[in-house]
Amino acid sequence: MKKIFQLAILVGIAGCSGAQTSKTNASDVINVAEVERIEKILSSDEMQGRRTFTPGIDKAAAFIADEFKKAGLQMPDGQSSYLQSFVMVRPSFVSAKGNLDGTELSSNDIIVFTTKQNVSINEKSGYEIVKIAATDSFVNKAFPIIAGNKNVVVLVDPAHAAPFKNLVRRKRESKPVDRVVAYVLTDKTPTAFTIEAEHKITEMKLSNVVGIIPGKSKKDEYVVFSGHYDHLGIGKPNAAGDSIFNGANDDASGTTAVIMLANHFKKLNNNERTLVFAAFTAEEVGGFGSRYFSEQFDAAKVMAMFNIEMIGTESKWGTNSAFITGYEKTDMGKILEKNLEGSQFKFYPDPYPQQQLFYRSDNATLARLGVPAHTISTSKMDSEKYYHTQDDEFETLDMKNMAEIIKAIALSSATIVAGKDSPSRVDTKQLR
Repeated sequence: MKKIFQLAILVGIAGCSGAQTSKTNASDVINVAEVERIEKILSSDEMQGRRTFTPGIDKAAAFIADEFKKAGLQMPDGQSSYLQSFVMVRPSFVSAKGNLDGTELSSNDIIVFTTKQNVSINEKSGYEIVKIAATDSFVNKAFPIIAGNKNVVVLVDPAHAAPFKNLVRRKRESKPVDRVVAYVLTDKTPTAFTIEAEHKITEMKLSNVVGIIPGKSKKDEYVVFSGHYDHLGIGKPNAAGDSIFNGANDDASGTTAVIMLANHFKKLNNNERTLVFAAFTAEEVGGFGSRYFSEQFDAAKVMAMFNIEMIGTESKWGTNSAFITGYEKTDMGKILEKNLEGSQFKFYPDPYPQQQLFYRSDNATLARLGVPAHTISTSKMDSEKYYHTQDDEFETLDMKNMAEIIKAIALSSATIVAGKDSPSRVDTKQLR
């Protein structure tokens, strides 16, 4: 009986539910022509590179929302739009100064995360003190503190000077917050200190695009399919005179997959768990869209997250393959592999662990809360020559292979969507 059931899934992945009269399968919905249509629009010059806070990204959001409407998705509860709008609070540095045990600090060695205009703290302020030693992973220790809700002073060993300076690009918040996180580049552990900072605070509007297919028997359990739709916008022209960073692979390809999967599962209309389809904004400037989105859910009720990032090119193993970031952190990859038995498609563990991809994409916020949230990608991170260049255009992508990857995600997620499989949770102790 088990073999018969598996064969039925493989042959009729998108077969009719009892309430439908028309026949539906993956090839009907997830086909090359539709993948090409959506990808071509999202990565066109008309979208102007989809940079945050530009007319181009607003146009892309409107297109995605229209695709969700045509697919028949519901809007999130209490909303009259597919746009999940929020305010990003951007502090602009004015000044900073500090003193550790009588030694003055350079303003370049102080980074303060806050949405307060003025900050003044010392050893008596009651802040938690955290040290990031030279031997620690900066990413693993620094980023969870940013995402937390505590007042913290972080003493960063000068061995991490380069990533320390890169923290500046993350000095934004998805909402006003009361907590303060102060990073100080030092090899000392002071007994007395003062840190003062002044910022100009600006509020800026952003929008994710979110659509819902309510579940049947398990409405309060969620499965998320996501990708980010923002990119780099318009920059300095290259040698060919092209100034638009179209972001066809990064990440119009993932957004295209989300739209196709929304159509696929809506046509099936047999999901027991509630399905959430999300196109995130502001990934390229610090992951603020996915962070805000994650705050709208009880993490315990999110059973899985399929984040899709750069699937437009062949993986290092060739066609019909992709990798899963953080593969070893849950058993979700093994569930997907089980559901792909008998197909030509293969998922692999992330072959680029040194790049910490599990923590660098939009899955990270929910993963840090224990959700089996993984990114699926094919990008050859050691040799993707068009990554973040003006040449990341539609013509460089393999539409046929991309369609097969989307079909594989649909097939491999089937038992999770049906509520038959629940991936193990991320051990949050691993992330500390």
